[in-house]
Amino acid sequence: MIRSAASPGGVASTLRTPPPSDYDLASRRPGQALREKIRADCPSLIQRSLEWALRRPENASWRTGLRGERIVSRELARLRRHGWRALHSIPLSPTWDIDHLLIGPGGVFSINTKHHRGKTVWVGDHVARINHGEGRPYPRSSRREAAVVKKVLDHGCRFAVEVKPVLVFVKPAKLTVQPSLQDVRAIENRELSALSPLTGVLSPEQVDAVYAVARDQRSWTGAV
Repeated sequence: MIRSAASPGGVASTLRTPPPSDYDLASRRPGQALREKIRADCPSLIQRSLEWALRRPENASWRTGLRGERIVSRELARLRRHGWRALHSIPLSPTWDIDHLLIGPGGVFSINTKHHRGKTVWVGDHVARINHGEGRPYPRSSRREAAVVKKVLDHGCRFAVEVKPVLVFVKPAKLTVQPSLQDVRAIENRELSALSPLTGVLSPEQVDAVYAVARDQRSWTGAV
């Protein structure tokens, strides 16, 4: 059941009952897309144990990413008492998902998690470099994800929703961010707590509306 109501600020918000369990993204675990890749690649426990022992590069990368998303999810859980809500591993396509979506009084943040523990990280306007290596398009990817999220939420909520992209690096040895990078927030996982006091962007009614739309997997159909 869906109906519209005017929020105290005069903006229409979307009120809906929770989606059926098969479509409720609130039940998604952190890193669920990566878990599914690992299971599909190694369906049996014996195979997974063997792959872990052999340290196959692709599988090891998925496991590293999974650990990073778990760490970030624990940081996000601490924001709950400040009125924030988080969703994890929102599927956009069979090969693409939003690692985390944070919704609260300070707005909406599309979070892209990168686990480069113990490595030096440099982030510029368009690429990031790990241990001075080749450029990786992390900032561009984060902007693209935030644009997809905004399109979905604008349509489902029936009011404009600003979505800010965030790159979270898990336990790097050093993180350097170019001052010119203004539209993408690049931080370490421990700096997520700085988001908790942010307010004044969404009313409680709007937070509820955005969360209701975002948690329904059907909202994301055809997003990309």
